[in-house]
Amino acid sequence: MARQERAIRTRRTILEAAAAVFDERGYTSATIGEILDRAGVTKGALYFHFGSKEELAVGVFEEQLAIALPPQSSKLQELVDSGLVLGRRLRSEPLVRASVGLALDQGAMDLDRTPAFGMWFDQNVQRLADAKAQGELLPHVDVAETAELLVGSFSGVQLLSQLRCQRQDLDRRVVVMFEHFLPSIAVPAVLARLDISVERAERVLAEGREQMAAVPAQTTPGAVRASSGA
Repeated sequence: MARQERAIRTRRTILEAAAAVFDERGYTSATIGEILDRAGVTKGALYFHFGSKEELAVGVFEEQLAIALPPQSSKLQELVDSGLVLGRRLRSEPLVRASVGLALDQGAMDLDRTPAFGMWFDQNVQRLADAKAQGELLPHVDVAETAELLVGSFSGVQLLSQLRCQRQDLDRRVVVMFEHFLPSIAVPAVLARLDISVERAERVLAEGREQMAAVPAQTTPGAVRASSGA
């Protein structure tokens, strides 16, 4: 168990170092050598966990979704919670900021950025499909189109917030986005019960972190591969 926990910590250290270098230098200019220096690990340890710089980028991408939020009876509330929490994490977690930065880095011509949006899109499709199955969506709502619109809207909102004030007002901007977005897709009775407040983000994030802390180490992202190495 001690070896497995050490491997998980090493993987996390490498990801955090890669995120910092990607954030500062951009994907194209970042080098494995810089990431090794920042992480303070051997080349063998890095390549045990990640086979290439692109695999490192995918690992950073996955941090957008690397938290389990408390389940809700309303699947639309779960959709709202995921957006509120992502906005809060963008303000407070360098790994998440780097993940979004990589996804939107148009200069990273040699990086396939579709996995970042694909993971996010798929998560939203699933929540919207579940909401539709529970009768929470208006009849005209197309799940895939709506998920794509939500991903695009959030991307634009967070980028504008970054440019204007380093995301200091992002929590409020995400709330405003949902206030305009949800009436076009939600059944009125469901809409009236949704909590779209700024305060909810911190509360749900804290509950999600408590849940993650209670999960055995072997079920955390990357742990299966990490269980026998560096």
